[in-house]
Amino acid sequence: MSFCNESHILVIGVGNPYRCDDAVGLIVARALREKDLDHVEILEMSSEGAALIEAWQGRERVILIDAVHSGAEPGTIFRFEAHHQPIPTKFFHCSTHAFSVAEAIELARSLGQLPKRLIVYGIEGKNFAAGEGLSPEVERAASQVLDKILKS
Repeated sequence: MSFCNESHILVIGVGNPYRCDDAVGLIVARALREKDLDHVEILEMSSEGAALIEAWQGRERVILIDAVHSGAEPGTIFRFEAHHQPIPTKFFHCSTHAFSVAEAIELARSLGQLPKRLIVYGIEGKNFAAGEGLSPEVERAASQVLDKILKS
């Protein structure tokens, strides 16, 4: 059975809408919301770790999308099965909050509070300056991640 066809999936789009490519998680979440899938709940959040852990508390299946800054080519898509593998902290360090997505996942893992299935998509950003709108590479990647989620 495919992931998106299962019931009660939480999708969390992470980002800041006023820091260009950092908004990519929010943009993918909004595009998914437009599909009006009955079995999918969509949340838009900042990358504040404690709030993320609270949001997925008691959830079986979660997909999280966020911008990353790892040094890869802009628009590169990373997919992690966080319920099986640690997330490299170097990927999710764009946050201005106390701890990042990767740190929240690892804290939740150590506390036994990870969802049964947690898929994380990281999209390599290009421009994290103040402003709105995605760079072309990140916009293409956002569309690809949306397709991957819908087809998975």
